[in-house]
Amino acid sequence: MAWEIDGRRCLAAGDNGRMKTTVAVIGGGLSGLCAARRLHAAGIDVRVIEARPRLGGRILSTDEHGAPSDDGFDLGPSWCWPRVQPQLAALVQELGLDLFPQHTRGDVLFERMSRETPLRCQASDQEPQSMRIVGGTSALTAALLAQLPADRVLPGTHVTHMALGHSEVELTTSRDDGAMGHLLADQVVAAVPPRLLTQLAFSPAVDETAARRWAETATWMAPHAKVLAVYDRPFWRDAGLSGTAQSFVGPLGEIHDATTASGKAALFGFVSVGADARAAIGEAALVAACVQQFARLFGPEALQPRATLVKDWSTDPLTAVASDRVPSGHPHPSAAPWVTGVWQERLSLCASETSARSARRWRWRTAWRPLGKNDSLLTTNQVGYRLGACI
Repeated sequence: MAWEIDGRRCLAAGDNGRMKTTVAVIGGGLSGLCAARRLHAAGIDVRVIEARPRLGGRILSTDEHGAPSDDGFDLGPSWCWPRVQPQLAALVQELGLDLFPQHTRGDVLFERMSRETPLRCQASDQEPQSMRIVGGTSALTAALLAQLPADRVLPGTHVTHMALGHSEVELTTSRDDGAMGHLLADQVVAAVPPRLLTQLAFSPAVDETAARRWAETATWMAPHAKVLAVYDRPFWRDAGLSGTAQSFVGPLGEIHDATTASGKAALFGFVSVGADARAAIGEAALVAACVQQFARLFGPEALQPRATLVKDWSTDPLTAVASDRVPSGHPHPSAAPWVTGVWQERLSLCASETSARSARRWRWRTAWRPLGKNDSLLTTNQVGYRLGACI
């Protein structure tokens, strides 16, 4: 069996029985593809094993129907900051991708209470400037995938068990159709959230200290959800609005202009309602409430989106586990080893959560000047964190 990814046929594990490679990379997101690209460029045989039928992991860009697209709307990460993410900026340049600035021209809306009219404010320039990738963030993972031989990528393949031998690791895999496979590797790089690794069977068992640390490490952005509304045109700009809003009313706590570089108009927001409450509300009711909020903030034209998109990462079993449904803050980078005991020489972890140096912190000040002459100056300080585990 072979999978079709970006027009290329990719082999599925099990087609050739027991395969052999030097390095097996578990996870075809940004970290896994970066690792595989470097290994392949160094002449090292590598196989990428990805449970999803698509590559990209938490990076997902789709068209208005929810299908993966090379000119899509980002349902995962949207922004990068070249000045504070020099490694990512260098990778984007090396891959020949283009960036464009997040649209922030115009006034910002601030919604404090449901009984109050939203406050309209003038915002100063954002520092550092948020940038987006032309074509959607998936353009980044697509460009990385294009540099790997198709027969070294195994989509739709789950790793269920890893057995440590004398000089290699045997990985047992399964596909959605039930077919089983085996892969022998000298080394394994796990480019997935540590909590997902706790669902795998290990022989011998992983050191208890390491296993506990994996289980206690929150998965970055796993509790969150995004709702996006596609429109025929960015009408809010006509009214002098940037599309940016913050709300204590909800259900969206933070809203931004999601219009693509090609001009496809959209607004998106981060849902401020918790994962359990979202499940109780139901997707249809949640989307309806979000559209009502768009209209409350940006006018009645927002009531007629041509399409809506929802991505609740807390319900994605290849991203989150049950303990990820509760927000737990930002991962704290550490140089302490993620693998100890008998597995230390054969297994490495490579993900946003496990990077010792990828967490960057900066502070920016945004001054919102209310338009009413009797209003006082409102200033907010925000501390931002973004993670990227490019290696």
